[in-house]
Amino acid sequence: MKYMLIMRSSAEAIDATKDVDFETIINAMGAYNESMIKAGVMLGGDGLTDPKEGFVVDFSAEKPIITDGPYGEVNELFNGFWIIEASSREEAAEWASRAPLGAGSKLEVRRITDESDFEQFADNEYIQKEKEWRGDGLLAE
Repeated sequence: MKYMLIMRSSAEAIDATKDVDFETIINAMGAYNESMIKAGVMLGGDGLTDPKEGFVVDFSAEKPIITDGPYGEVNELFNGFWIIEASSREEAAEWASRAPLGAGSKLEVRRITDESDFEQFADNEYIQKEKEWRGDGLLAE
């Protein structure tokens, strides 16, 4: 099963890192990533830029409205993510608990849907196309 680990940091967590040498943070994250790669569980992951560089597309009006960042409260935003392959919810929780994050940080862990979640739609044109796209390498497995 695939899981997404979504990193969320509060203002407290962000303030705490201001006094830490950034190379120390890079090394801790690199070692964590390397441990997951060596264990064969890490499928992907990235950090995200400052929310000021982002934007929101709001679909509540007839025509979508694009609003430049920053937007939302700090604790509503996420700073990065990992995608891992784990045999169970418990294994995903174990990997998440090893993340080198401090007070004020949280990881939201969510299972990524797979074919079994859509069995009743197995004959759907786009379910079939998605299988082809994954088989052709157009989408990540």
